[in-house]
Amino acid sequence: MTHTLPSMPTSRQPGCPFDPPKELIDAREQSPISHFTFPDGHQGWVVTGYDLTRQILADPRFSSRRELMKHHPTVDYGDIEVPPAPPGEFLLMDEPQHGRYRKPLVGKFTVRRMRLLTERVEQITAEHLDAMEKAGPAVDLVTAFAKPIPAIVICELLGVPYEDRGFFQENIDKFLGGEVGDEELFAAYLATQQYLAELITAKRADPTDDVLSDLLDSDLTDEELKGMALILLSAGFDTTANMIALGTFALLQNPDQLAALRADPSLADQAVEELLRYLTVAKQFFRVALEDVELGGHTIKAGSTVVLSLSTANRDPDRFTDPHRLDVHRQEGGHLAFSHGVHQCLGQQLARVELRVALPALLGRFPTLRLAVPADEVALRPEAADIYGVKSLPVTWDV
Repeated sequence: MTHTLPSMPTSRQPGCPFDPPKELIDAREQSPISHFTFPDGHQGWVVTGYDLTRQILADPRFSSRRELMKHHPTVDYGDIEVPPAPPGEFLLMDEPQHGRYRKPLVGKFTVRRMRLLTERVEQITAEHLDAMEKAGPAVDLVTAFAKPIPAIVICELLGVPYEDRGFFQENIDKFLGGEVGDEELFAAYLATQQYLAELITAKRADPTDDVLSDLLDSDLTDEELKGMALILLSAGFDTTANMIALGTFALLQNPDQLAALRADPSLADQAVEELLRYLTVAKQFFRVALEDVELGGHTIKAGSTVVLSLSTANRDPDRFTDPHRLDVHRQEGGHLAFSHGVHQCLGQQLARVELRVALPALLGRFPTLRLAVPADEVALRPEAADIYGVKSLPVTWDV
């Protein structure tokens, strides 16, 4: 019998800010795949299980092309025509277009190159901890620490002037935060595109030592470079910023795990992987079947939209022991927080470096760090946001 998910949840359970919505957890308990009727009447699917999610992410019969993404799980947009992704915005493309843009970037984000950045990340982190200590003992961790570190790092990598960082933070928050109307969202997107177009023109005239300048020697057009830069900038900033803040919140709410990490800093790598699994801030992706596909005992018809719930896949009890528990000693790897297949996150090694530096340094500098408000008063991003996290995280410490 086919399980049916009656509606897509729009919020999380009170008191459970780190868990996927209860309706999705319940669906996973019933079946790893559920039939789902979208608000516009489209008959599609929601996949909540680990194995099926991983399988679809690696299957070229399921498309990422933006022009096929016509059905939204919570909003009825009617018979809208969705244009293809602009040149360079490769996350919403299939092969071979996707590979044309991704391939020149792979060498810029290798494990080795990202590890060479560690010293710079440590310097940026220390500077912001110094500023927190001077401003404290009560600060908003999001604005004082979680946002500035990845923003500075990705801006330096792309060659974005330091003084323009605030402009990017504001506009990326608008088009990824899920809290502004379509008009304001589109305006922020266009403003960012326009800025990047001007930046690329300036680099053509005067190249500097950064990723964008390195790409000027390729056959990529300025329009394509603009789209690629937009993807790198937004992905490199928003996901890591939310992981730093939400990860800190999760550790503060799990004092035994916080104490274990403080007592043994060598656990940092394991702790970061566990937080990535446990929190899964990039909580869901969409795919469209290009042909009929047999999957999990069901036929996914060509043209069907499939919602992939990465947050429940990473909490699948068939894959992870005691999956709803945060365990910094966990040995089970293979989480899907960075996706899987050809679209696996290009900047995952950079994110790991930033998290492995920032979280232990924060906990080491402030041994008595704690929330400055009750946990249920922490402002969470809405479920509509592309990336889950906290809007602010008031913290304090003893001086």
